Amino acid sequence: QVQLVESGGDLVQPGGSLRLSCVASGLSFTTYGLGWFRQAPGKEREFVAGIRRNSDVVDYADSVKSRFIVSKDIAKGAVYLEMNSLKDEDTAVYYCAAAATFWLPRTAPNYQFWGQGTQVTVSS
Repeated sequence: QVQLVESGGDLVQPGGSLRLSCVASGLSFTTYGLGWFRQAPGKEREFVAGIRRNSDVVDYADSVKSRFIVSKDIAKGAVYLEMNSLKDEDTAVYYCAAAATFWLPRTAPNYQFWGQGTQVTVSS
C-alpha cells in the first residue's frame, strides 16, 4: 500500500523559510517521480517542483525558481521542499504526489498517488 505523508507546514512571515517533508512508503524512487503541488483557496492545484524517478533531474515552476529547492533522501524514503524568501502568494496547501512516468509531469492527473497535504501560510 502506497502512502505519502507530508509535514512541515506552518505560519511564517514574508521573507521567511520553511522545509516541507514527504515520507513515501510502498513505492520506490526508481519507479516513481515525486512532485510537489499546491492549492490556494479558490484556485486550481498547480505544480510547484519535482524530481524525476531514478534521477536527480529536477523541475520548478517559474514562480518558485531560485527560491525553492527540491531534494530527496533515498535511504529515508523522503522528498523535501525547501522554501525560501516566502511570499504571501505562496500561501496554500502543499501536496506531495507520485507519478510512474519516465518524465516528470506538471499536471495533476498524471500522478497516481497523493498525500493529505500540509498548510503553509505566509502572513505578517
